[in-house]
Amino acid sequence: MDSFTGKLAVVTGGGSGMGRELARQLAAQGCSVAACDLNVAAVTDTAVTARPGAPDGVLVTGHACDVSDEAQVLRFRDELLEQHARDHVDLVFSNAGIGGGGSFVKDSREDWERTFATDWWGVYYCARAFLPLLIASGDGVLVNTSSLNGLWAALGPGMPNSAYATAKFAVRGFSEALIEDLRTNAPQVRVAVVIPGHVGTDIIANSLRARGLPAPEHMTDAQIEELIPPDAQAALISAGALPEGASADDLRQLLVRGNNDFRDKAPLSAADAAAIILDGVRSGAWRILVGEDAKMVDAKVRAKPEAAYDYAELFAGMAEDHSPSSP
Repeated sequence: MDSFTGKLAVVTGGGSGMGRELARQLAAQGCSVAACDLNVAAVTDTAVTARPGAPDGVLVTGHACDVSDEAQVLRFRDELLEQHARDHVDLVFSNAGIGGGGSFVKDSREDWERTFATDWWGVYYCARAFLPLLIASGDGVLVNTSSLNGLWAALGPGMPNSAYATAKFAVRGFSEALIEDLRTNAPQVRVAVVIPGHVGTDIIANSLRARGLPAPEHMTDAQIEELIPPDAQAALISAGALPEGASADDLRQLLVRGNNDFRDKAPLSAADAAAIILDGVRSGAWRILVGEDAKMVDAKVRAKPEAAYDYAELFAGMAEDHSPSSP
């Protein structure tokens, strides 16, 4: 796909982060876009801000959709086809994702399954809903977003990430399995899997919103205590992230700082990540690593998979390997 001009792209999770930037950059390159998000105000804003930078004839629409609900995905599909007056789509970016359910042992089943449903079933439902429309395009591309945690199922010592990692491994495996399936049974469509490392997004705040919680600064003391229980507070105090005797306000500020730092201090911006993804799709790549951290972990885990969770061995030499003076 040498150009996106005249195409129609579907982007899930289009209200912020990489999804918003994919919508903006696609529109600027002459591609009409139907973006959806759980947060209807955010995805409406994406559509409004993407239109001024787009050439004449490009239509950008925003839609409310919880991708973990198949009925909503099907409604979104029918809605966008009507609004764009099309009988097919050319690109589908299954980008929506949330965090949560880090521990299968300690976290609630509800939180674990909510994260898994968004991050895996959302990709599956979109593939089911949109594959016939990609086939009808004659030159379709399905782009599924996995993660560095689809290569490596932890965040480091004492930081399990089981629901998210399980879903992202499933996305990567599904996407790789589709390579031969599509080649054999639907050669009009190809698949690409995106594997981002740390990209500056609002996934922390968005994950809280997906759990029905307000922004941290508006949470009640009870909500804060439920979100960060005493044992977690003790661990944060021990790590120096919280003061002794931390108040509910201290916890609120910790969450605010955590989200802002994750977004603003990331090694790669959402705009840069979106540009890498679109370059990869245009070039025909089926595996798109986004960020030096993703490339680094990918290389380390593939080189010695049995050491993937021996953190001292896994990370040995990483700083030296990627220092400014290294080739």
